[in-house]
Amino acid sequence: MCATLTLVLGGASSGKSSIAEKLCFHSTLDRVYLASAQAFDDEMRAKIDRHRTERGTQWTTIEEPFEAARVIRAAQADQIVLFDCATLWLTNHLLSEHDVTAQTKDLIAALRETPAQIVIVSNEVGQGIVPDNALSRQFRIAQGTLNRQLAQEAETVVGVMAGLPFTLKGALPEALS
Repeated sequence: MCATLTLVLGGASSGKSSIAEKLCFHSTLDRVYLASAQAFDDEMRAKIDRHRTERGTQWTTIEEPFEAARVIRAAQADQIVLFDCATLWLTNHLLSEHDVTAQTKDLIAALRETPAQIVIVSNEVGQGIVPDNALSRQFRIAQGTLNRQLAQEAETVVGVMAGLPFTLKGALPEALS
């Protein structure tokens, strides 16, 4: 059973990752950074490099674009795992034409099984307009479904807007007060 699960949810560039990292830095547990991003272009490579630099050396980083459930299952009770981010993980599976429903079920099962503390970053995509193409609509629906399932499992859900955290579920962690 997951010790605690915190979901950090917000729009693109809202400050989600910084808030999630702050939560982890206030923990005494060993920090594991589960990165799901893939660098397909120079812009993404630069973003990944910037995130690595900002995090510093106080993390064990695991770059895994698909098998988040495996990494989460392997996590130990003396660890806090920051999964950044569920949105890119989902995108990776959609673009690879994997069974997103099966992958999500496996991820949720792993979250229920792990003894580690988990912090998940995910994008809120449902507050915009309806996309004009089928893949974007499929993504928006899949992301909304994933976020609802993660929020249901989470003890705490923190929303982030303009770098400011607010509580959606549970109590705002002391590290963010």
